[in-house]
Amino acid sequence: MIISPSDRIGKVKTYYFATKLAQIAKMNKEGTPIINLGIGSPDQLPPSAVIDRLNDASKGSDVNKYQSYTGIPQLKEAFANWYLRHFTVEVDPTKEVLPLIGSKEGIMHIAMSFLNPGDKVLVPNPGYPAYRMTTLLAGAEPLPFDLKEDNDWQPDFEAIEKEDLSKVKIMWVNYPNMPTGAKGSKELFKKLIAFGKKHSILICHDNPYGFILNDKPMSIMEFPGAKDVALELNSLSKCYNMSGWRVGVMVANQDIIQSVLKFKSNMDSGMYKPLQIAATEALSQDQAWFDSLNAEYQKRREVVWQIMDILQCQYDKDRAGLFVWGKVPSDVSDTETWVEKILQKTRVFITPGFIFGTNGAQYIRISLCTDVATFQKALSKIEKYIILEKSIA
Repeated sequence: MIISPSDRIGKVKTYYFATKLAQIAKMNKEGTPIINLGIGSPDQLPPSAVIDRLNDASKGSDVNKYQSYTGIPQLKEAFANWYLRHFTVEVDPTKEVLPLIGSKEGIMHIAMSFLNPGDKVLVPNPGYPAYRMTTLLAGAEPLPFDLKEDNDWQPDFEAIEKEDLSKVKIMWVNYPNMPTGAKGSKELFKKLIAFGKKHSILICHDNPYGFILNDKPMSIMEFPGAKDVALELNSLSKCYNMSGWRVGVMVANQDIIQSVLKFKSNMDSGMYKPLQIAATEALSQDQAWFDSLNAEYQKRREVVWQIMDILQCQYDKDRAGLFVWGKVPSDVSDTETWVEKILQKTRVFITPGFIFGTNGAQYIRISLCTDVATFQKALSKIEKYIILEKSIA
């Protein structure tokens, strides 16, 4: 290569799923199609009214122009009404709401807006890899904090307090948690707010799974003092089956929004207007939409539990979100190799937990983004494989 990549690129790895999906695509060309139970990309359609709104709006004479960096007023008002309706949280749509081209964009924007070389960021282990990678890309240092099963996958604040927190500017949290499915609680969010205030740390709550198989959706912004020290990212990707549409939002106080906007305005030119109009329709859906969505996910999850049972993995049924998280049998010494063998022998791909951090090394994750019939097919393939393995042993 004539021109070498930047130092910051050298610090990060290509996203695991980008590499794995390329491998799966190659295997698909060479033989029996792979059943992909890995990535959490909803396979169902958005509400029909949302698709209709997109189609109708796309015919407008002015919709193909550059759009505002801050989003159209109707979308910001729709997000504000959504927060009020679901979380009893009042936010000012003109000052405290920033639509995003997907919440993953927001994670990068936050890192670039607040971090300097030498700063540190508390990132959960296990956790979404983007928290760590965006920290490195911003020139800061990730400081992992443990999430463990025996503490219900919640931060151990006593252990974190023993670290040198003087250079920590941001703490990433995510409940319902990805990858574990652990739910948030009033006590947890109150502790996070108090912790942020005590150490002058920005608490960044990533909340895309709140309405998936979760009987009590919560927002950190519900609790006193949250706006002083916290922001929240939300998304239409999971709860409205709109992952490819790239519609997200940041809710925070005006100062935080303005800081992020300075960076964002140099990165994009705003979201396609018909998408924003369609998103307002999605945000107006009533509880019946979530009830129907979750009824389907529950059917799927019951088959996934059977897959976990066949693999002799331990899992907790009282979890939320789009995945089932299971602890592999004690005799499995290398989960990545074990999962790869399953892939090669059964043509079924399951995500190894190590990609989310060292505390995920003995776990696997199965996405619910596949129909029941396909899950049953995967179950049959894995069951035959396990029976064969036992007969050989």
